[in-house]
Amino acid sequence: MLNFFGKKQFFKKSTPILLSMLLVLSLTACSSTKTTQLKNVNLTLSTTTSLHDTGLYDYLSPILKQDTGIDLKVLSQGSGQAIQTAVDGNADLIFVHSKAAEEKFVADGYGLKRIPVMYNYFVVVGPKNDPAGLKGSGLTASKAFAKVEQSKAKFVSRGDASGTNTKELALWTAAGIKPAGDWYANAGKGMGAVLTMASEMKAYTLTDKATYLTMKDKLDLDIVIDATPDLLNQYTIIQIDPKKHSTVNTEASDAFVKWITSDKVLKLIGEYGKDKYGEPLFIVNYGK
Repeated sequence: MLNFFGKKQFFKKSTPILLSMLLVLSLTACSSTKTTQLKNVNLTLSTTTSLHDTGLYDYLSPILKQDTGIDLKVLSQGSGQAIQTAVDGNADLIFVHSKAAEEKFVADGYGLKRIPVMYNYFVVVGPKNDPAGLKGSGLTASKAFAKVEQSKAKFVSRGDASGTNTKELALWTAAGIKPAGDWYANAGKGMGAVLTMASEMKAYTLTDKATYLTMKDKLDLDIVIDATPDLLNQYTIIQIDPKKHSTVNTEASDAFVKWITSDKVLKLIGEYGKDKYGEPLFIVNYGK
């Protein structure tokens, strides 16, 4: 009996201590997903409209905040303007899809290095009656563009020095064509607005596939050229070099890159859109 009551007394005295230890362990486990406390949690990301229009940032930002404490400010622009924003010192990092411009940005000393994260494909979309006869043709994108020019079917260009616009102009060059005339319209707008214009004008345009899929139900456009080798669309992160701009939040930028390239977040990106569109909007290729 004495042993029994002795044990009972021991547990009675020890229970508060055990509960305290469990609470500490629980709090430690909960905080283990967070990075070291950041001095400045405000991070500005200059990015392409095609990533913003897919809703990817709306999806990831709350998870980023929970995991790291970072408050992400997203500046959505064409890749050309997104890069210029960083050159001007108004961003901490960029997330864009314009390889030649990215390489120049790094070579000029503004960016630390290119970090490829994921890709999808540009697609050529057009009116359902497909006046240039592109659907099922098996053509590369540049040869499809040549058929559009030959038929003088309407085409809407972003005309905004974005990554998509840069790709489009490269395809015209590959086709040996300088597009001009009543059939070719320069919009000077983002991807969502250009898709809406193309739909209303019954015109062709080049778009990243992710933005098209998110808007498909509102458009009178079909994919006519898809996933040809000349339509690969790589998305890349570049941190701003603090030697160029001392105001860069390097600590939060480092934390963001570490977070977004973690197995957990890469898996989230690789699955994003699959439940709604029947296929993911992005294919992860970080580290490959």
